This record gives sequence, structure tokens and C-alpha cells, in this order.
Amino acid sequence: MTFRVTLDEALALLGEGRVVAVPTDTVYGVAASLERPDALDALFALKLRPASVALPVLVESIEQIESLGVHVATRARSLAAAWWPGALTIIVSVPDALARRVGSTTRSVGFRVPDDALLRSLLARSGPLAVSSANEHGHAPCHSAEEVLEALGSRDELAGVLDDGPRVGQVSTVVDLSRGRWRVVRLGAIEVEELTRTLGEDVAE
Repeated sequence: MTFRVTLDEALALLGEGRVVAVPTDTVYGVAASLERPDALDALFALKLRPASVALPVLVESIEQIESLGVHVATRARSLAAAWWPGALTIIVSVPDALARRVGSTTRSVGFRVPDDALLRSLLARSGPLAVSSANEHGHAPCHSAEEVLEALGSRDELAGVLDDGPRVGQVSTVVDLSRGRWRVVRLGAIEVEELTRTLGEDVAE
């Protein structure tokens, strides 16, 4: 049985290698520590997510990305300055060990700074977290703690839900900067035209 937890309880559970549902600026997500391979495995199992579909990483700042040994290049910094915190996930090249840790087969990982004060305060204390939407893979995401408990609360992998009311934001736009020309992987809250104003027309077809 999964229960609602406080911020301090969520931090403790994450440190123990457990999976916790958290509110973001878009929808509710399920989070696991990057330092705990067992927790990452549990997150994949909870969502019934294929191991080949990499987990994105939420951070509190660019400095947290760099703490993982990732070089944040100029274009990524320009996008971050324009849209972070916010609903934009930026895929960049990362060390092979980090890519494998989150299930990426391409030596790249998507990062995002969420526009949510509670979650950023959690990330400031926990460090970077693998966070995916709170739902079974391929199902609709959850917009409230109640929906999370209904969808996933009976599963052993989920240790708790950090409840901060409903979340009704659009999913993030995902842009890949890891392969030369930039390309949009998923359209969400930020339109292609807005990205072009920052990155220019050098977009992959």
C-alpha cells in the first residue's frame, strides 16, 4: 500500500533506493536516485517501461548536470537560459556509464529543470533524479496524487507520493542536441518556431 509522504520522507525514501511519485510543473512523475541502480530498475518495473526507453533526468541547475561529468555546450546553455526552468527537455551527449545507467543506448540523456518550487527544493537536496511520468508505459499520465494512487498505489515498487495538489501543465517539448543538427523528438509546451528563434534554422529533417 502506497502512502502520501512529506518532503523529508520523500528524500529519505529516495536515499534508501526507493521510488517516489512527485509533482512536477507538467504532470506527476515517479522519481529514483541516479546513485541507486536498484531504484532505477524498480522505476522501470513500476512503469512496465521497456529497458531500451531511456529515463529522463530532472535537475535543479546546470551545475547539477555538470556534476555528472556532462559537458553542457553553448547551444544547450542558450536553450536553458531561454526556457529553464520550464517544460523543455534537452538531450545532450553524456559519458557512456551515465547513459547506460538510465537505459540509453545512444550515449545521450535528456535533462530538464522543472518550473516547480517544491520539486526544485527536493532536487537541490537529493541531487539529480531520474523522473518519468507517473503511469504505466503508454498510458495517460497522472495529474494528481489521487490518480497516482489509483494507477500505481498497489504496486510494491512505489514507496510514497509527495502530494502538492493537482498538476495540469502540458508535457515538455523534447529537443535533441546530441547529433549535430538539432531535432524535435516530442512536441509539447514549446513550439518549434520558438526553439528556432534560439537555435536557428539548422534543424534535422
